[in-house]
Amino acid sequence: MIRYSLRCSNSHDFDSWFQSASGFDTLVAAGQLSCPVCGVTDIQKSLMAPNVRPARSAAGTDRDLSAPQTEAETALAALRAQIEANSDYVGMNFANEARLMHEGASDKRSIYGEAKPEDAIALIKDGIPVAPLPFIPQRKTN
Repeated sequence: MIRYSLRCSNSHDFDSWFQSASGFDTLVAAGQLSCPVCGVTDIQKSLMAPNVRPARSAAGTDRDLSAPQTEAETALAALRAQIEANSDYVGMNFANEARLMHEGASDKRSIYGEAKPEDAIALIKDGIPVAPLPFIPQRKTN
């Protein structure tokens, strides 16, 4: 595996992992690599610095990888916090709960959870409003 620093034609910088250098070239040539910000497929490698392991004395100065690093990550973390604070997590029972609320058999409330793709498609076909979340819910345990 190899990680490249990349830049799109709209000057958005991002990183991505590839199976090999030729794997990157194949994806770019086929137009299958796109910018995660704007979606353009005109992607080039940008300058990269090698990832050099710090000296043991400096090892404690690494940044916190679980904390948001960009404006987009900060916004996503805020969205997640808002959804988790104001909605009920129903786990894999999401499709059933959404259907019961839509039919009036259950009180309406904000819920989030997980659904199989075929169950989500069935909800949409039945006119039940659902939307995918841009993050994977953290499973709550007792």
